[in-house]
Amino acid sequence: MRDFTVLGLETSCDETAAAVVHGRAPGPGTILSNIVFSQLEEHAAFGGVVPEIAARAHVEALDSIIEAALTDAAVSPTGIDAVAATAGPGLIGGVMVGLTTAKALALAWEKPLVAINHLEAHALTVRLTGGVGFPYLLLLISGGHCQLLGVHELGQYELYGTTVDDAVGEAFDKVAKLLDLPYPGGPNLELLARKGNPKAFGLPRPMLGREGANFSFSGLKTAVRQIVRAPDFCMSSKADLAASFQASVIASVTDRVAVAMDMFRANGAPGDPALVVAGGVAANGAIRAALSQLANAKGFQIEIPPPQLCTDNAAMIAWAGVEYAQRRRFDDLGIGPRARWPLANTQRRSLESAD
Repeated sequence: MRDFTVLGLETSCDETAAAVVHGRAPGPGTILSNIVFSQLEEHAAFGGVVPEIAARAHVEALDSIIEAALTDAAVSPTGIDAVAATAGPGLIGGVMVGLTTAKALALAWEKPLVAINHLEAHALTVRLTGGVGFPYLLLLISGGHCQLLGVHELGQYELYGTTVDDAVGEAFDKVAKLLDLPYPGGPNLELLARKGNPKAFGLPRPMLGREGANFSFSGLKTAVRQIVRAPDFCMSSKADLAASFQASVIASVTDRVAVAMDMFRANGAPGDPALVVAGGVAANGAIRAALSQLANAKGFQIEIPPPQLCTDNAAMIAWAGVEYAQRRRFDDLGIGPRARWPLANTQRRSLESAD
């Protein structure tokens, strides 16, 4: 089975990205280029991502970023085997920009198209970086998603638990806003938490000890809001509150992951199973450390991509394209963008393509 070289495009939120990746499953692959243009300045004044601004920025930046990715990779269009792009889930305007551009390139270059589930790309990143084999347990934690899944094979995902309200990254961002921290909130809250006492505030630890592996963070966020808005709250205690919030998140997440580990083993996991952590919140150092300790205690190998590949990027999209291209599973140009696309229900059309 030969190697593939794939151009990947990512425009699902506020990063405009293009990358070229070379390799074959199960990996590791080679990242020939990975260009990410962040829109932080465009959205900072609003304290969050504005969909219309994001879509316009993708339109303005994407062509030059694709050109830079090809130049950095020293690859011409003739050297590309397929074009991959995020087709969902995400902000629909941004997804449309990337997917439409990928269709145009695929048509102009006479290359096959691969429409990628953004969440699946996160799930497969550890194969790009470390060649991790199936099956493995996945904790997907980001601004919009918080899920525990068994990854059995490409396109085959078993849901063990999900959030019943807020995603963990969303909770970080909302608490950061309550503490008047600059955008992006999550990373700034993590930095502030390093200076605080995690035992200063007795915050709730949602779902701790509950049956199943679901998450909940709305009540924790509400508890922080009540503390901040209390007349006697002093903003000099922000670091302590940030540290206490992060400690509660870690306690809740590790408890839920421990339950999913038992479920994964009961479903016939291999003797040396892997816990894979993916998504933007996986870049949080305190969460990474706590999950590493849990994995060691439960007899799991832990696999976490480098922080720069945990946040949104196009290398993960290109690698997912490699995985599907290798299996000759392509999409026709009629495929549309999806604002919602559950990973546990990743379905795609399959077309045969000449080698």
